[in-house]
Amino acid sequence: MAGRRICIVGGVAGGASCAARARRMDEQAEIIIFEKGPFVSFANCGLPYYVGDVIRREEHLLVATPEMFQQRFRIEVRLHSEVVRIDRNRRRLLVRDHQAGRDYEEAYDALVLSPGAAAVKPPISGLDSEGVFFVRTIPDSREIRRMIEERHAQSAVVIGGGYIGLEMTENLVRRGLQVTLVEMQDQVMPMCDPEMVWPLQETLRDKGTTLRLKTQVKAVERNADEALTVRLHSGESLTANLVIVAVGVRPEVQLARDAGLALGPLGGIRVNERMQTSDPFIWAVGDAVEVSHVITGLETLLPLAGPANRQGRLAADAICGRDVRFRGVQGTAVVGLFDQVLAMTGPSERVLKSLGLWNGPLDCEKIYLHPGHHASYYPGAETLAMKLIFSKRDGKILGLQVVGKKGAVRRTDVIAMAMQKGGTVFDLEEAELCYAPQFGSAKDPVNLAGMIAANVVRGDVEVVHAESMDRPPEDVLILDVREPFEYRRGHIAGAVHIPLGALRQRMAELPKDREIWVYCYVGQRSYLAARALRQYGYRAKNLSGGYRTYTMWRQAAQGADNAL
Repeated sequence: MAGRRICIVGGVAGGASCAARARRMDEQAEIIIFEKGPFVSFANCGLPYYVGDVIRREEHLLVATPEMFQQRFRIEVRLHSEVVRIDRNRRRLLVRDHQAGRDYEEAYDALVLSPGAAAVKPPISGLDSEGVFFVRTIPDSREIRRMIEERHAQSAVVIGGGYIGLEMTENLVRRGLQVTLVEMQDQVMPMCDPEMVWPLQETLRDKGTTLRLKTQVKAVERNADEALTVRLHSGESLTANLVIVAVGVRPEVQLARDAGLALGPLGGIRVNERMQTSDPFIWAVGDAVEVSHVITGLETLLPLAGPANRQGRLAADAICGRDVRFRGVQGTAVVGLFDQVLAMTGPSERVLKSLGLWNGPLDCEKIYLHPGHHASYYPGAETLAMKLIFSKRDGKILGLQVVGKKGAVRRTDVIAMAMQKGGTVFDLEEAELCYAPQFGSAKDPVNLAGMIAANVVRGDVEVVHAESMDRPPEDVLILDVREPFEYRRGHIAGAVHIPLGALRQRMAELPKDREIWVYCYVGQRSYLAARALRQYGYRAKNLSGGYRTYTMWRQAAQGADNAL
């Protein structure tokens, strides 16, 4: 296809990366990007930080301009140009030039759809009112800044507690606004597990945010004084100067649907491993497509910039004749909230159970640990909370969530790469990682997670979990092996207290005809106790993550119950 014409609908991440890669692969191709908006490639992930004045200048959000595409790549970018119809038989596009007010046709040899996703507009009346915003484009963030700076907005209601909702909340608080965050689920970041997002919720409250979980908005009304009234289904009303709607996105598929392209069960464009649609001359990438999840084996929608960029690059390779395959996604992501960071890869326990995969096909187990992000003796060590999910059969790593002030992203990236290579918990315990006291520990948190999980897979220890501790079976004895001062500060109801240092001398006090659940603060001392007890003939199990994880789980559960 020498001199082929490659037309790309939409820029931003997937379309822009596809165009640049296509030029590197084919110097002779004619490449045209059609973008219905005023920008071809901008950092939409940076929009909340532009609102928060962390990013000071709007032009810093521009990843690439039409001029740069033309000068560097000889790629033509047509802004304000909306592709409204695809004629697959003739391989032609009907393009609407919004600036010139005319429609025209354009031929293609290969077509790439990168229309992205649109903000979900929930069934709430009044969302068209002035002062209500969806954060998807630079003009959206520009208008929010104007409300804050010119109209001196003092308060805001954010609807939705996902990535954008949290980031907008943080940045509005940074600008001095009083923020109420409303989330219909019983936790923020609903794709994660409740005990792992509890630190984020505590941080929100510590920063003065009012958090309203298990709450739905019924209507938004504009008052005579230009303030907004947000009416909840509970009958309560909130008053704010502006409202941010961030309840999620849906794939933009109208163009594909009108063209008769196959859609997947979740409503995204169906593509094969080469990002090819049901039409062999049309590819699709980014937020609009359904892709395979490498852990669950199911189709999924994953509106993240990283996968979109990789898909765009791969589609260009496929168009130019390379035999390439997209491996799928595993959902590696991170969100920052003030001084807390929550990073994750793979599905959460909540998601795996909702899909029926926890006890069945994947045979899942989990462990918790709370290591320092670097050597404890070096000043400034911060504690991480880590949750590793793996298969009990063979130790294959299935998922990870890490929350803490420092070091969460590094550990998540390492384990994400191990997962991509089909790694197991045994690989983690053997991983050779950088060590100096200011950067890590001789036993890095990655190693420790692997060692703890490997102990479970090998049968060296059996674990129990926090959710079982409040209602244990009647024949179970709960044993606290912490020091007396720790026990006095707080303990699990009904626990027998024998400090680890006295356990061997007092072991005869424990029954051999009952199962013993042992715990300490983070799980290390109780692991030592459980190992010793098992070798003396006791049926001992270790509370994974110890009293600290139990406290996180309990507070998350109580927080959900008391969310209103």
